[in-house]
Amino acid sequence: MGRLAVGMAVTVAVAACAVAAVVVGRRVKSRRKWRKVVSVLRELEEDCETPVGRLKQVVDAMAVEMHAGLASEGGSKLKMLLTFVDNLPNGTERGTYYALHLGGTNFRVLRVHLNGQRSSVLEDEVERQPIPEHLMTSTSEELFDFIASSLKEFIAKEGDGSNIPMSRRELGFTFSFPVKQMSVSSGILIKWTKAFSIVNMVGRDVAACLQEALARKGLDVRVAALVNDTVGTLALGHYHDPDTVAAIIIGTGTNACYLERIDAIIKCQGLLTASGRMVVNMEWGNFWSSHLPRTSYDIDLDAESPNPNDQGFEKMISGMYLGDIVRRVILRMSMESDMFELVSPKFKIPFILRTPLMAAMHEDNSPDLREVARILKEVFEIPEVPMKARKIVVKVCDVVTRRAARLAAAGIVGILKKIGRDGSGGITGGRSRSDTKMRRTVVAIEGGLYSSYSLFSEYLHEALNEILGEDIAKHVIIKVTEDGSGIGTALLAASYSS
Repeated sequence: MGRLAVGMAVTVAVAACAVAAVVVGRRVKSRRKWRKVVSVLRELEEDCETPVGRLKQVVDAMAVEMHAGLASEGGSKLKMLLTFVDNLPNGTERGTYYALHLGGTNFRVLRVHLNGQRSSVLEDEVERQPIPEHLMTSTSEELFDFIASSLKEFIAKEGDGSNIPMSRRELGFTFSFPVKQMSVSSGILIKWTKAFSIVNMVGRDVAACLQEALARKGLDVRVAALVNDTVGTLALGHYHDPDTVAAIIIGTGTNACYLERIDAIIKCQGLLTASGRMVVNMEWGNFWSSHLPRTSYDIDLDAESPNPNDQGFEKMISGMYLGDIVRRVILRMSMESDMFELVSPKFKIPFILRTPLMAAMHEDNSPDLREVARILKEVFEIPEVPMKARKIVVKVCDVVTRRAARLAAAGIVGILKKIGRDGSGGITGGRSRSDTKMRRTVVAIEGGLYSSYSLFSEYLHEALNEILGEDIAKHVIIKVTEDGSGIGTALLAASYSS
């Protein structure tokens, strides 16, 4: 009996040792795998680093590329498109003006009433309409007849129109597709994007197509300006503040435009404007430089995109892509560790994590990061997320967002450097900062990434201060605008009214 008891005790002890060994082994293995997660995070942080020295290199590269794009067609990744807009709204405009915005599967008609007092848009009325799917692939006549009919119905709601003389109906047209501008009110369609594919329109004047449709519908409305949404944002910014010299859109996509001296546009020598200036549409989403801190995730995202080797800057800083960069990092972490126990197949779906959800995780201030857990559960179907995994996800969001905001800031300073508003005297200036009297400089900015994502805007301002130095940065004001593609375009119609 004694021997049996001893034998049982030994067996139990051996089993306990074996269990303990398994538990310890699992813990060691888990720690090893967790170290991989930490290693992936550290690698991401190093690859995304944007010290002020590197940002200044991006500033210089942006200014040089701008100069090259103004010197010759195809001389730079930046297209530096002429807009022929040289007369921005100044607050003295009076009357009622219209805007029409065609940018995707919907279009908008908008009316504004101006009384000649700066910063006072008396009233704006907006109507949105979906574009029937069949019209996106039909003919230009059918598409623009539909838009003209909608505008006619919109105008009819004004009543008899006795307070708005027919001769004063002027329209600004925001057309968010690639166009070669021929004048302030005309432009040739280069190609369709999004879901549109109307073959007989490519190579034709977009404004003329609309003007003809308006005539067919018996409308005495003149297309006074054809612009893109970034130019509309600059117009709206300038209407409210005459020190506005540039505009940035940073939302789903990103672009910039600014006021350039006409004599600096070398590729159009002999071009004259009354103001001696012109708004240049940079198409800065296509900017590229070896100084941009690119990671393996950026390379993979670009290779798998519909437009590889294109829009490189946009893919690093805009809302369309930030969420997917985060998804790619978390996928790698989960594959190399037991961060979430199992790798959810949802992690492999491109763009499943939209940037607004990424921002919500990044800005989760709850003690247990419950918003992070909720979003990971809803988007990726992960039932239980350990606290340390939640913290890692927030950190990944932070690294990706901070890089984007700081690069956007460097892009803005690049524009200011090109026009001599960064305190250095400009790209060809030889003056020192102390020799240069810094003028008040306003940059209009529009888009949810800046206006709705507080950490993004904080990081952008932080970088502006670092690059420019506080003495110069205090003269640079970033002003949020709303609806440049609508109100701004109507204001341009007022500026160019006959």
